[in-house]
Amino acid sequence: MRKYNVLIADDEFLARKLIQEYVQKIESLNLVDCCSDGLKAMEILMNEKIDILLLDIQMPDLTGLELLKTIENQPATILTTAYSEYAVDAFELGVVDYLLKPFDFPRFLQAINKAIDMRPKEISAAEPTQTPSDYIMVKADYKLYKVNFCDLLFIEGQHEYVTFHTKTKRITALYSLKNLEDTLPKDKFVRVHKSYIVAFDYVEDIDKTTVTVAGNKISIGASYRDELIEKLNN
Repeated sequence: MRKYNVLIADDEFLARKLIQEYVQKIESLNLVDCCSDGLKAMEILMNEKIDILLLDIQMPDLTGLELLKTIENQPATILTTAYSEYAVDAFELGVVDYLLKPFDFPRFLQAINKAIDMRPKEISAAEPTQTPSDYIMVKADYKLYKVNFCDLLFIEGQHEYVTFHTKTKRITALYSLKNLEDTLPKDKFVRVHKSYIVAFDYVEDIDKTTVTVAGNKISIGASYRDELIEKLNN
């Protein structure tokens, strides 16, 4: 049976205890950790693989909604709160469900099932469909975009944001260019500047200071130029 890693973040001790009891009743869930504030939850999310986040809104230092705005790859998130007035904002941030305290186990189970249904499904090797090595899912503008690598020309870093330049559109999202550099397949993409990652297939020419990608002149950093030429030659 597939196990889903769960994190509980709630500043109320009794609420954390009850939610923990609910989680332990469901065989497919694995409780990774419990915490009482948003900063600790952020630290856990950065260091652990979390599939489902059970998140309170009103917490010290960093609220649940503020935390969601900082997460690049958001787990399936269920808000557990005593406040109904944040529902619209919550769903705009992509939460799976919104549980108003006090909630019973059947309502909790319904939310968990919804979260599991929304997790990416494993793809059979026999299926002639794209695998995760063929695309990246990008969250922007309260939508989830599927960006095929074959359509992605280059990525431009802009402080804490990046813009994905594809054949048909531009998508600006809250991402780290360094994280993307580590995540994207290295046989398809290469860093050419502190602010740019480009697709090998669309590189047209290189000079001392620029690389042309699908007609776009992009600055190339001196420290990246030799690596790019070496990779293209190989």
